[in-house]
Amino acid sequence: MDEIRGGNTGDGTGGDGIRGTAAGSAPVPLSVLDLVTVGQGRTATQALRTGVEIAKLAESRGFGRYWVAEHHSMPGVASSSPAVILAHIAAHTERIRLGSGGVMLPNHAPLVIAEQFGTLEAMAPGRVDLGLGRAPGTDGATAAALRRSDRLNEGADDFPQQLSELIRFLDDDFPDGHPYARIHAVPGPVQATAPGGVQSAHRPPVWLLGSSGFSARLAGTLGLPFAFAHHFSAQNTIPALDLYRSSFRPSTVLDTPYALIGVSALAADDEAEARRQVLTGALSMVRLRTGRPGLIPSPEEAAAYDFSPMEREFVDGWLSNVIHGTPDEVRTGLDDLAKRTGADELMITANAHGGDARLRSYELIADAYGLPGGA
Repeated sequence: MDEIRGGNTGDGTGGDGIRGTAAGSAPVPLSVLDLVTVGQGRTATQALRTGVEIAKLAESRGFGRYWVAEHHSMPGVASSSPAVILAHIAAHTERIRLGSGGVMLPNHAPLVIAEQFGTLEAMAPGRVDLGLGRAPGTDGATAAALRRSDRLNEGADDFPQQLSELIRFLDDDFPDGHPYARIHAVPGPVQATAPGGVQSAHRPPVWLLGSSGFSARLAGTLGLPFAFAHHFSAQNTIPALDLYRSSFRPSTVLDTPYALIGVSALAADDEAEARRQVLTGALSMVRLRTGRPGLIPSPEEAAAYDFSPMEREFVDGWLSNVIHGTPDEVRTGLDDLAKRTGADELMITANAHGGDARLRSYELIADAYGLPGGA
């Protein structure tokens, strides 16, 4: 695959748009991953409004990024269109970096993604991240509908080629003679070459996302930043990060590796309330894994649910990977995780039925680390 070019920005986190800066007493930079979850008795409109509130809170309290993840055909997750959501969030924020965690590249034509994120960059210059994954973000039938093809493995196998094509669209540098040499992603660099044209030098830095070794190795080989889904693939975290670091080759984007991990964490005023809230996410995952996706259940429904022995085993395993409890307990858990994995950044996702619980969790975590903007 071609050498990775460009992608540096002069704004946002850490000067190059990639490396974050830790705030307060946090061991590493802290960021937010929002699934825009929809609870029973609530609407997608309410979930999206909560997303705005979370992004504004994160910005005011010194979190580095707010990312949303692409999911499809899941009633409880309203983040099927990351670019649309990020445009909305951009209109309500001023400084925090906004990004996809991630856009599932095989679901889309690379030119479309380049156009969408070029538009976002024009809306929020110097603070847009483009995180890319190769999974469908849904079940096979939905993926086939998205891609208008049932050859799903082909899309994943072609990921490096699709990535190269996308980056060439972002940089507008297809070589002479290439079939796409006369095609330009707009907004984009081509506007600077038009008569009288002025175009920002910024373009969204590309991140690779993964839950196994494939993207870890590819990100390392290309010298790109890497984001690992620890929140649902904890057993693979350290092997993937080790592979990323050992595979890393310096590029014009990064001279040394930079890896963040997604972390499920929820803080509440007391341990019992935290347990009550995270059980809603656990029950939601039980239903998803057994082919019954739905809205996020209420705490009352989750508490009353009669888990089978197999479901209980799954829930116990799932919750063992969710850092939850009082603010001090969550801070200790995050500190331990950062130390154990050597992650350069923690991106926290708080899954619960209601927006109030999620907002409260981010506020409590910010307070626990003495992040700026506290009372």
